Amino acid sequence: MRKTGAHRFTGYASAISGGLFALLVTALAAAGVQTELPAENDDGWSLRKEADNIRVYTIDHQDSSFKAFKAVATLDAPIETVMAVMMNPKSCVEWVYNCTESYAFGTGSFHDRYAYSVNDMPWPVTDRDYVLHIRTRGNRNSGEIVMDLNATPNQRAEFDNRVRVDRSDTLYRFIPEGDKTRMIWLQHTDPNGALPGWLVNSLLVDIPVRSLKALEQVAGKDRYQDFELVYDDQDRLVDVRPTEH
Repeated sequence: MRKTGAHRFTGYASAISGGLFALLVTALAAAGVQTELPAENDDGWSLRKEADNIRVYTIDHQDSSFKAFKAVATLDAPIETVMAVMMNPKSCVEWVYNCTESYAFGTGSFHDRYAYSVNDMPWPVTDRDYVLHIRTRGNRNSGEIVMDLNATPNQRAEFDNRVRVDRSDTLYRFIPEGDKTRMIWLQHTDPNGALPGWLVNSLLVDIPVRSLKALEQVAGKDRYQDFELVYDDQDRLVDVRPTEH
């Protein structure tokens, strides 16, 4: 989105909190081996916010002025519907705060695919975009599903009016709990450009709270109901598809 001089700096700080650092959650990214992310049980995690069923922690990240965050939530939706949302390449615009564009590209599979997404930033900050490598794995016996995604910026040409995020790591872990789903979300993003770390860190915790509340609501929509998890003969997750009646 091209920014114009017609915008004003009035309320700029609140605009940043509502949009600028949404880029910190749009990058659904982490490599298959999470070398860039702190461990879920690291002693350094500090609780920063509690909101209903959501808790958000932050931790210092090595070689970066931007903190990593961990969000833990119990979503009022079964894991089948949550995964139906997650496997829709366009669902980013439904639940990730300020995601304005998202689609799959290439010839990927259920386990290994690519997506492109955009975050709209308030003027005068340039919009950020992401090229994401998404990997999904699950096991019938544990019931747990993990999505590891990482930024792969060179997979698509850059745009003159967007800043390409080239360093972002995220892990999503989904654990079924009856008709609910426990979700653990770890992420570290370096948003590129001249953005002060202290300001990003001060606003970081609100974004996953907004996004997880939206995810719970989106998972309740009719189009994401009646899905099932499909496993192979070795109990490995191979698909999420509509239930056959």
